[in-house]
Amino acid sequence: MVAKQALFNVAYNHYSYITMDLITPDFGLFFWQTIVMLILIFLMAKYAWKPILQGIRKREQNINDALDSAENAKKEMQNLKADNERLLQEARVERDNMIKEARAIKDQIIAEAKQDAQKEADKLIEQARATIQVERNAAMADIKNQVATLSVQIAEKVLRQELSSDTKQQKLVEDMIEDVTLN
Repeated sequence: MVAKQALFNVAYNHYSYITMDLITPDFGLFFWQTIVMLILIFLMAKYAWKPILQGIRKREQNINDALDSAENAKKEMQNLKADNERLLQEARVERDNMIKEARAIKDQIIAEAKQDAQKEADKLIEQARATIQVERNAAMADIKNQVATLSVQIAEKVLRQELSSDTKQQKLVEDMIEDVTLN
């Protein structure tokens, strides 16, 4: 156990010495660290700063170009959207015009069909009237013929009875002559 304690004390003292050197460095360490730092800065300035700065400038330029491209794309998208809206509006107007034209054509066709139907109906009515008139005239002529036939038959029968004797015939002839002379 004593060996352990002795080993622990040695390690602790060594650790304390190292940490104390880092916390409170001496002048030699400080001098060499400054020299190394100046050499590092000189090498960085001579060989690394220019490529690093060029890379940063290129990257900055690429970022600016990308931002400009994005802005241009945004403007182009707005223009395309406006064009699409304009085209949509034109298509709506054209559709409405086509619908109006179709309705007008439909109304015109219906009106023409009504006119044609009315003309056809008037024509049929006129034909029916003409047919009725012809049939009426034929019926009237037939009735007149029948009346005339009946009248002749009745007159014949009446005349036979009237003219059955000579005196009656003589009297009929005298009455007819008298009617003719009066007229």
